[in-house]
Amino acid sequence: MRLTVRADAVSAEALTIHVLLPHRWSPHRRWPMLTLHHGGLDDASSWLDHTDVAERSRDEDVLIVMPDGGRAGGYADWRRGPQWQTFHVREVHALMRERYSAGDVRAVAGVSGGGYGALLSAATHPGTFRFAAALSGPCTIRTPLAATTLLTATAVAGKVNPFAMWGVPILHDRHWRAADPLHLAPRLRGTGLYLSCGLTGRPGPLDPPGTWNAASLTEPLISTTIRPFVRRLRAQRIPATVHLYRDGTHSWPYWQRELVHVWPRLMRALR
Repeated sequence: MRLTVRADAVSAEALTIHVLLPHRWSPHRRWPMLTLHHGGLDDASSWLDHTDVAERSRDEDVLIVMPDGGRAGGYADWRRGPQWQTFHVREVHALMRERYSAGDVRAVAGVSGGGYGALLSAATHPGTFRFAAALSGPCTIRTPLAATTLLTATAVAGKVNPFAMWGVPILHDRHWRAADPLHLAPRLRGTGLYLSCGLTGRPGPLDPPGTWNAASLTEPLISTTIRPFVRRLRAQRIPATVHLYRDGTHSWPYWQRELVHVWPRLMRALR
């Protein structure tokens, strides 16, 4: 099911939300809800186009929601600009509750920037999500390399002023901290967590020969953000399942494989 909506919190442009209803859907009960976030340069159709989520969820009593995240939305409430997190966490859920009887039992997962969005949503709304999964998702935005990469990607992909999102690093550190999963890690206590990423970015078993490109450098960059995040979680005695695989590009074949791995955990949390 494809919905077209307009959200004042984000922009005046139409946004797409794809919804998979449970096979036994009825308006007479509340349904647990799984939100799936796409990455930069993808769109709300990407999970349907590149994974088997439609078939995999066919017999589950779970509402699957795949909202538009914008080409460079950042999954955060911008310092000056769109309020993407408000849209995803509150407004989408309110719409699903009204139209499709979504309940308060929720989980969230995402790939690449959408994985960061999953962690940020869970950390800034403690107790809202029973489970959060980040597949090749940055776990901190405040290291020099991560901040530079994110600012550059936002400017190029979104053709916007990237400093409108969180301000200037160091100068506006309060805003950066408020959007940093590493800083917010203690607020993830009680939320099930799954983190995965490739270590080298080199072509792996799911890549045809000759597929290496500059985007493959994303995987080793993200792996450097996972390690301090996991150390912070362990220091806080917050459990997380972590799957760091050696080779593999920053691409959907690996995220489909990770979806297979994390799916049972997501479903147990939603039951």
